[in-house]
Amino acid sequence: MEGLMEKLKEAKAFIEGKTKGMRIEAGLVLGSGLGDLADEIKDPVIINYKDIPNFPVSTVQGHAGRLVIGELEGKNVMCMQGRFHYYEGYGMDQVVFPIQVMRLLGIEYLILTNAAGCVNVNWEPGTLMMITDHIKFAPECPMRGHNADELGVRFFDMTRAYDPELQKIVRKEAEKLGIPLKEGVYMFFSGPNYETPAEIRAARVLGADAAGMSTVPEAIAAAHCGLRTIGISCMTNMAAGILDQPLDHEEVLETSMRVKGQFTALVKGIVKAL
Repeated sequence: MEGLMEKLKEAKAFIEGKTKGMRIEAGLVLGSGLGDLADEIKDPVIINYKDIPNFPVSTVQGHAGRLVIGELEGKNVMCMQGRFHYYEGYGMDQVVFPIQVMRLLGIEYLILTNAAGCVNVNWEPGTLMMITDHIKFAPECPMRGHNADELGVRFFDMTRAYDPELQKIVRKEAEKLGIPLKEGVYMFFSGPNYETPAEIRAARVLGADAAGMSTVPEAIAAAHCGLRTIGISCMTNMAAGILDQPLDHEEVLETSMRVKGQFTALVKGIVKAL
């Protein structure tokens, strides 16, 4: 779509003007409570989302709402310190806009992270899960509408949405660091309400291990435009109905903070090994 490509190129040009032609190798999207990793980037170029042409703006607690671009573990990375969600009122096309900008900037690798509710009753809060596949429990797709041929084909494959070769790197780095790593399926719900116990039971029957309100639209857009993608979820709470207690966002942030050392070490190891 011509209008979309013009908007993407505007955002790309603005970012390139700030980074002075830096070749960026990997994009990172940091979820709720996981944004501190961006503070470890050397010689950072920091750009607030509100300053980038056509970019949405983060409205969620725990999301700083800015790009941090610079060196991490010997690679030039672009880190999204906070993401956009469908529940904030954005269309799916707006949610994935930054992913498409990354592709135009020449980025090859994408690391998606999130805070998720734990559906698998054999796990516990604080568990890190590598996403091997996902289920989209929402009707709208970010690629709905006229196809932008410059980004990708109209009908595209999702079999390897989470790159199997990159998953080997994740496993190896987790083992090297002594970090227990689970593998499983992430199920997307639109939010902002947490899921009902019945929905979580259905998710478990369908094969999901984690539930959340992000990541899947981004992974779909990444598959469309050819980004090689890794997904990592931090289980910040047991999903609805598993424990006899209400769910709240404070618990999500508290658990994220508790495991951020492991999470940060793992992501840094992955970036170094790419």
